[in-house]
Amino acid sequence: MKKINPVKRITILIFIISSTCIACAQQNESLIKAESPTDIKYSTEIVVPDIPIAWGMAFLPDNSLLITEKSGDLIHYKNGLKTSIEEVPEIYVRGQGGFLDIKLHPDYESNGWIYMTYGSADGDGDGGNTTLMRAKLVENTLVDKEVLYKAVPNTKKGQHWGSRITFDNEGYLYFSVGDRGNRDVNPQDITRDGGKIYRLYDDGRIPEDNPFFDDENAKKAIYSYGHRNPQGLTTNPMTGEIWENEHGPRGGDEINIIKKGKNYGWPIISYGINYDGTTFTDLTEKEGMEQPLFYWVPSIAPCGMTFVSSDVYPDWKGDLLVGSLKFSYLERLVLENNKVVKREKLIENLGRIRNVIQGPDGYIYVAVEGKGIVKIIPNES
Repeated sequence: MKKINPVKRITILIFIISSTCIACAQQNESLIKAESPTDIKYSTEIVVPDIPIAWGMAFLPDNSLLITEKSGDLIHYKNGLKTSIEEVPEIYVRGQGGFLDIKLHPDYESNGWIYMTYGSADGDGDGGNTTLMRAKLVENTLVDKEVLYKAVPNTKKGQHWGSRITFDNEGYLYFSVGDRGNRDVNPQDITRDGGKIYRLYDDGRIPEDNPFFDDENAKKAIYSYGHRNPQGLTTNPMTGEIWENEHGPRGGDEINIIKKGKNYGWPIISYGINYDGTTFTDLTEKEGMEQPLFYWVPSIAPCGMTFVSSDVYPDWKGDLLVGSLKFSYLERLVLENNKVVKREKLIENLGRIRNVIQGPDGYIYVAVEGKGIVKIIPNES
């Protein structure tokens, strides 16, 4: 056997270690640690108090606020008063499911349509599944209710309902449904609901250019698949792209840019492991499956997501805000060329962050479990 010079051996070893570390750093972007800001430049104010789990928020043109409460209430907050909206759909509440997201049509002032997702027991079988409805609001009552999509089958499992709603710049409607706890079947099967992002016209019709529209057996509303539990969905105001975040298991929460017909890998590839510490896959990448733009290890349990586009927060403009259920803070992700270059913890220890939106006034509003709706107010310099 040929002997290797000790100096050369050390050089080779250093090269291998350095290459491995570089590869790890490139692969595991979540090694960017979330830091608390050294200089707090904002204060917080509870603007809508005493809501147990405020899931969705939508501002009406008069700056009043519609809020979905997970247990089944739709709240209209105006001039300091909370009013429960009548004739809401019957909400199936189980586990992580209940009254979920709410979104106004981009042309709401002309057509009055409001979109909402929720757990519904309608249809065959016991249990429920995620449902998309639109309706109009007249004198604190929902009218003209239309179910646009109901995921099937019903199941008594309480996990992974999704669900968020967004519109793109062309007026298409996107919404998410989690894998409903059926990890090994739903996400990778385009003939089944669950673990998907869906795209519809605003009236519920399915666009003929959806990626699987011509597949006889596919769910034709599917736009992307291979998702676990997407609880963040928003449109990037700078690019028009659809951005999504989803819960991983123990580690492996993701941010993705959603592209037509793409497979985001769950559960074939993942940067997470089972909750009991065992592994369910040895793969973090595979041909034909998308890599996340960013992933968290350990999990932060992301919920809600919005871009900062207003001038109210000049230091945050263009950044992404994501709520953390697990660690009870709002995360600010600084982006450069679709790469996360910095993470920062905001409004720490206030409670589990369920949602975050930018209001029409340019301010950031955060739904905090057990507290209500919190407004972030920049301090005067």
